[in-house]
Amino acid sequence: MAEIPKQFEPGPVERHWYAHWETNGFFRSTPDDRPPFTILIPPPNVTGVLHMGHMLNNTLQDVLVRRARMRGFNACWVPGTDHASIATEAKVVQKLRKEGIRKGDLTRDEFLKHAWEWTEKHGGIILQQLRTLGASCDWDRTRFTMEPSLYDAVIDCFIDLHDRGLIYRGLRMVNWDPEARTVVSDEEVLHKETTATLYHIRYPLTDGSGHVTIATVRPETIMADTAVAIHPDNPKTAHLKGKRVRIPLIDREIPIIEDAYVDPEFGTGALKVTPAHDKNDFEIGTRHGLEVIDILNADATLNEKARILVGQDRFAARKAIVPLLQEGGFLDKTEEYASNLALSERTEAVIEPRLSLQWFVKMQELGKPALDAVVNGEVRFHPAKFTNTYRHWMENIQDWCISRQLWWGHRIPAWFYGEGEQDYVIARTEAEALEMARAKTGNPELDAMRLRQDEDVLDTWFSSWLWPISVFDGFKDPDNRDIRYYYPTNDLVTAPEIMFFWVARMIMAGYAFKGQAPFRNVYYTGIVRDKQRRKMSKSLGNSPDPLDLIAQYGADGTRAGMLFSSPAGNDLLFDEGLVEQGRNFANKIWNAFRFITMQMEDGRAYVPNAVFDETDPTDRWMRSRVARTFAEMDKAFEEYRISDALHGIYKLIWDDFCDWYIELNKPAYGTRMAPAVVEKLLGVFELLMARLHPFMPFITEEIWHRLRERGTGEALMMAAEPAGDPAWISDEAETAFALQQELVSVLRNIRAEKGVANAHPIRVVISTADAATLAGLQAGRAILERLQKTESLDIGIGLAKPRGSTTVVLRGLEVHVPLEGLVDLDAERERISKEIERLEGFLASVRTKLGNASFAERAPAAIVENERNKERDATASLGKLRALLDDLG
Repeated sequence: MAEIPKQFEPGPVERHWYAHWETNGFFRSTPDDRPPFTILIPPPNVTGVLHMGHMLNNTLQDVLVRRARMRGFNACWVPGTDHASIATEAKVVQKLRKEGIRKGDLTRDEFLKHAWEWTEKHGGIILQQLRTLGASCDWDRTRFTMEPSLYDAVIDCFIDLHDRGLIYRGLRMVNWDPEARTVVSDEEVLHKETTATLYHIRYPLTDGSGHVTIATVRPETIMADTAVAIHPDNPKTAHLKGKRVRIPLIDREIPIIEDAYVDPEFGTGALKVTPAHDKNDFEIGTRHGLEVIDILNADATLNEKARILVGQDRFAARKAIVPLLQEGGFLDKTEEYASNLALSERTEAVIEPRLSLQWFVKMQELGKPALDAVVNGEVRFHPAKFTNTYRHWMENIQDWCISRQLWWGHRIPAWFYGEGEQDYVIARTEAEALEMARAKTGNPELDAMRLRQDEDVLDTWFSSWLWPISVFDGFKDPDNRDIRYYYPTNDLVTAPEIMFFWVARMIMAGYAFKGQAPFRNVYYTGIVRDKQRRKMSKSLGNSPDPLDLIAQYGADGTRAGMLFSSPAGNDLLFDEGLVEQGRNFANKIWNAFRFITMQMEDGRAYVPNAVFDETDPTDRWMRSRVARTFAEMDKAFEEYRISDALHGIYKLIWDDFCDWYIELNKPAYGTRMAPAVVEKLLGVFELLMARLHPFMPFITEEIWHRLRERGTGEALMMAAEPAGDPAWISDEAETAFALQQELVSVLRNIRAEKGVANAHPIRVVISTADAATLAGLQAGRAILERLQKTESLDIGIGLAKPRGSTTVVLRGLEVHVPLEGLVDLDAERERISKEIERLEGFLASVRTKLGNASFAERAPAAIVENERNKERDATASLGKLRALLDDLG
């Protein structure tokens, strides 16, 4: 066996083994006669870089994939990236702006050329970074949502759903992002509590009888009002029925209408109705046939329909309109008001409700099988608590707005040939669209010049929801070998915040296009937060660079550190100390391995061989711990308690194997271990490395190849996962050994308390009351004698306590250690006597205070109780000290 370096250097080891795995094709998967195990990476943004959330998510995926590979499955982990319409387009626009180029000055094709150049320059960086983490993806299968095959799949999906009547074009109130100038979905809107100003504005009645006061946080939209609404049953506003008012500043007349939506208790009981700029107002306007006046441009500046403040930004207009209202006598008062601000998740711009003609997917029909699949357990959520959240959303699902006012993305395959709302056809190509338009219009001479394709692209999630099908070209060839073999996939690892964006929609797409769910299990990770429970982000400066962590602590240490405190569905409170603990674990493993190899004789061949001695209590205990831990790990994996599985193997290696088993097999000072013992330890080490491999692949692969000569194809990642023999599990062996461990701990504590060096021999007397316990103690006495330097060890039934001993009672046993010769008994007696004297004085003063009737009656109950606690504690301490003094004689 080659010499083992003194220090474990993760960097060279990681680079060597990752190149070895990749070069030899160990990550590749093709359909064969083995059962498949398939995971699809949640595709990160194509221009993104690795952050802490990615690191947690992909570590978990790699653990699952590596374990499946070792369990005989044909493991396939498909990587890829997402084109991320809004985020990527925003970056390209920002880049062009720095170069003095405005998007509006470019044609669509010119802009897309810049977008592709940006993507090719910055795209895929994150996939390279995942290699540093150890991700065992099948890189030959890497996909991109804008590559031709996947682009075509999106278009095919749109056409199919439109043909089924599930996609339609409609005028709806949408969430408008004026910064990105596009629609965003409800799930892409963040809500932030804020304090707004509530403006009370007087609307003069046209009959001169007074005015109506309304309260609004948006005075800049009064020019778009088309009614004032009151509740039909509100007596306070009954006198206003049938009347009309004038809008302040522009003097346009609008009616007072009655609608049950109005809250009689809010403000004055009168509500301004602005159908173009509020979702609820739009619904009121629809019920009453009100005019819709849109006074905002796409960038949220006021347009000519506002008549005043034209060209000003909405917030500037809000500030400017206040003095105008004051000067006109229309502003009654202002007050602070708790409000919820809607923000775009991508740009953080304040969302503007906007009436817009958009494309939608009908979700009720698609949603039902997806809801049933989760409720009935066909798709299982881990943890299960997310099932209720999913059910609530699915039972209240709204139609999905899928059009986005962007250029980067999958262009909607709608071709318009006229100005009417239905003057369009849905087609893959312009030539196909022309033929369809001629047929629809009955005009065979229709000119292609009259055709214009919809300028909008599809929501990014409209491509992502097809991911489990499209990565296997299931739309291009619905019955190809890959889709038949790998679909449905096994596990999805993702974050709960995209449960509705992505998970629910993928399940819908699975049933819509393949007739079955796309995966069987969904493992929800938590959010990575700092110790103050803040979500990690660049803006807060509280997120370490994952690559820096890997460089400092190694990939194995970083992976283990991330998983130590990441139970499914619960947020991970990241502490760099956990990653340091992971690195320390790697060092512990390396040092233990190095110690064992140092016991080898030069020139002798050693073969790892985990053969345990049935008659040796230590061996019976160790093999039981191995088998039990392996079984508990299997159970944890079945229940997706991956962090628990890691903790199990961690304790088995660090505590049981390194701290106890190796220690008990150490040779006498100045001698070497017997070859059979070395081979046994190496054999156990081999088992442990194989079980640890999915969590810490690099160090385990390195040790695997150092344990014995292995060929290129004999990598640990391709080896079979060892299964502990259930017959090895012995409650009796573990219970008996646990007692020996506790006895060792008791004796170590006595040494520490009395200042007795480990090298100094002590006399030990252990007294028990029954024969069965005595037999167990005698069988395990070698453990005590190996780990404690004893002058004598007497074990028996009813043994007398030696004079001058310190005693500990443990599980009904009396453990006596005579102190004569270990400590200065006279000095110890003097020390204890002084402490008794001090405590007696203290106790007397406490009792005097408690005996004072005035104190007991007038002092607060808490103070009196505190004094009683002091009395109890002092009394107990005195009892222990007097017993110690008696022991010393």
